[in-house]
Amino acid sequence: MRIGKQDNALTAIATSDAESVTVRGLDLCDDLIGKIDFTDYFWLLVLGDRPTDAQRKMMDACLVSIAEHGLVPSVQAARMTLAAGPEAYQGAMSAGILGMGSVVAGSSEVGGRYLQEVVDKAEADGTDLETAVIASLEDHKAQKRKVAGLGHPQHADGDPRAHRLLAIARDLGVSGKYCEVLDLLGKHATDIIERPLPINVSGAIPATIMDAGWPLQALKAVPILARTAGLAAHLYEEANRPIGFIMSNHADLAISYDGKTQDGKEAAE
Repeated sequence: MRIGKQDNALTAIATSDAESVTVRGLDLCDDLIGKIDFTDYFWLLVLGDRPTDAQRKMMDACLVSIAEHGLVPSVQAARMTLAAGPEAYQGAMSAGILGMGSVVAGSSEVGGRYLQEVVDKAEADGTDLETAVIASLEDHKAQKRKVAGLGHPQHADGDPRAHRLLAIARDLGVSGKYCEVLDLLGKHATDIIERPLPINVSGAIPATIMDAGWPLQALKAVPILARTAGLAAHLYEEANRPIGFIMSNHADLAISYDGKTQDGKEAAE
């Protein structure tokens, strides 16, 4: 059954024959293995060109900043999956990655789309970025919507990872319109929304890496690649110092049942 367009049967990423493997026009064995680091290779694979020195350093900083943040939900899902099925390492890794949604870990993509929305609005209306930021925040307040890229339940006084990434972007000379929008959001959000809303890492990652030239369409790949390294660490530890069932037990103890009892009465509070 033919579904979708059938006239673009092409790929520009890689090909191989009996003697060689070609990746983005380069010989895998002669040009890449042992001659390129993984961050450069990641950039080359996705975009087709090697990054500049500044782009590489910015990507490295973003990957390091989000690779690990403790026993967050995606990590707990991965560790408990491995505890339940030790033979299914790939299943446990997948459980962790699938848990990277719009709220935790995968929220950089949401932040990036919001930054792009503000930039596009300013360009469409012919206004400056600050005017567009203020209008957007006022609209968020009126609709009681969460502001992507701002606020953090643990780092209430400011996400230190965000501050560091923005400083690196300035030092590398890649800071541009997306970082400007984020800075303006941080400047005005608390007064307009009327509660503390510091810039978080899910705002800083898209701002800095998009200013460095990374496309919005591939943004979610950055935290996924980074967290894969963190998940590998947790799964290795789980295999040697298991806590998956401990977490499961604590979750069971922490949640009270409030449904009907077997005699049809409501459970006591």
